[in-house]
Parts: sequence; structure tokens; C-alpha cells
Amino acid sequence: MTTTSSAAGFFVPDGDTFVPAPIARGPWGETVSGTYVGGLLGHVVERDTGADAEMHPARLTVDLLRPVAMAPVHTMSTVVRRGRRLCLVDAELLQAGTVVARASALLLRRGPQPPDDAWPGEVSMPPLPPDPAEIGDRTTVLWVFGGTDASTATTDLSAWQQCGPKAVWVQEITPLVAGVELTPFVRAAIAGDYASSLTNFGSTGLPFINADYTLSLSRLPDGPHLGLAALTHQSHDGISTGVGTVFDHRGPIGSATVTALANPGFSPALSGAAGG
Repeated sequence: MTTTSSAAGFFVPDGDTFVPAPIARGPWGETVSGTYVGGLLGHVVERDTGADAEMHPARLTVDLLRPVAMAPVHTMSTVVRRGRRLCLVDAELLQAGTVVARASALLLRRGPQPPDDAWPGEVSMPPLPPDPAEIGDRTTVLWVFGGTDASTATTDLSAWQQCGPKAVWVQEITPLVAGVELTPFVRAAIAGDYASSLTNFGSTGLPFINADYTLSLSRLPDGPHLGLAALTHQSHDGISTGVGTVFDHRGPIGSATVTALANPGFSPALSGAAGG
């Protein structure tokens, strides 16, 4: 079953701008969540790169340059290089003439799969719980896993406030842009930002805020559910890095990498801090 939200979208198109809806507000103040900033950049990349279905969006890097205010957002994109086997695209979000976020996307042409027995690494995927019968006023459905018990999920981030393993299943049930159906790539672009909280949460809370994230995909997700499992976290002198594996119901499909800065004094609401 696929659940449905009553919300029109996180952004409402208005001429050549996108207006963030109140539900796009993130946990860091009166700003748009980095989750939906990255999603909007992914939407712009997909919208502006043409209709070649064999070009796969293999990598999306999102730079969160400034807080994105709860105000109209202008978008720009440039095809840096379009070749036979790859396409490189830059996209920007602007407010009051200033670039507040940007992305670089690499699209690669699909082709025959060679024999491949390289070691893929190990990741523990928690089972996908059933969709809830009722969603209430939620815009996103989360199943959050923490510690060594992979059989029990919470619907907030309390399971991540510990020093053990962390994972999440997420289903976006609200359109990113009102009137536009969520595509597999935009779903993945939104989910990539979850890696920040996933890899940076500890027993004292969430002491880091990410400055970027990079999503790398070997294939697009199959179905509306996406999962992430934390692989690494390192930090020194107030700078942290983290890597998570991205998967769907069929198995791992890529990774999400984040770079973050210490942000002391922040105490996130555990029900709404998954995105940056």
C-alpha cells in the first residue's frame, strides 16, 4: 500500500519561482529544510537535462551555502558538458539575487553489465515495516531504527540518540512541487540529506550541521520506499564526515556522504530533525 498526504506540496510553483510551503520548514529555524533544498535541486536537474531515458543520474552533490529563507526561490541550471556517455549539469537556487544552494549532477549512459565480483561491503538492512493505516497530518513516513535491535522501529528520531548502529526507512508521501509527481530520482535526492542526521547523531543529540551531501546511485530506487544505514562517522576539530548506504526493497543502490560542522547548543525536536 502507498499512503497519500493531503498536503499539496513542499513548494508551490509561481511563475518562474518556487514558494516554500510551511511544511518545508526545517529544524534549524525559519528556513527550508536541507532535505527539500536538495530535492528541489534534483527536480531542477531532472527537469532541465532533456528526455534521454538512458542517461542515469549517477551522482548528485548538493552544497548548502546559506540558509534558504521561507521565501520564493529562483532556479537556474547549466549543462556544463553533454557527451555521448556522460552529461554534467550545474544547478542553483537563488534568493534576492544571491546563490543560497547549488548542485552538480553527473549523468552516465546505461549499457551492458560486465561480470562484477568486486566486494560490495556489508550493510545491515532492517526489514521494511508495513505502511501505516492512517498518516494523520504527516507529510513523510519514517521508520527509525537504532542500536542492535533491527526488529523495532520508532516514528521519531529518539532511536538515533545513542552510540550504536542507525538506519531508517522513509516514504515521501507529499509532492515536492505541487502538481508534479515525485520521480525516483527526486525521491533519492530528498533522501540523501537524511545521511547527515543518520551519521552524526550520538548519545548527546545532534551536534553537527551538514554543509553538503553527495548522493551516488548505481540505479534508481524501485518503489516509494527508500532506506539508509549508517556506515561511518569521523570527527575532529569540529568537522565531521559520514557515509551511509542507500537501499530500496531490492537491496543496496548507492551511498550518501556528508560533511558537517559543529553546531553547539542545538537541541533538535526528535520528531522533525531527520533532514538538515
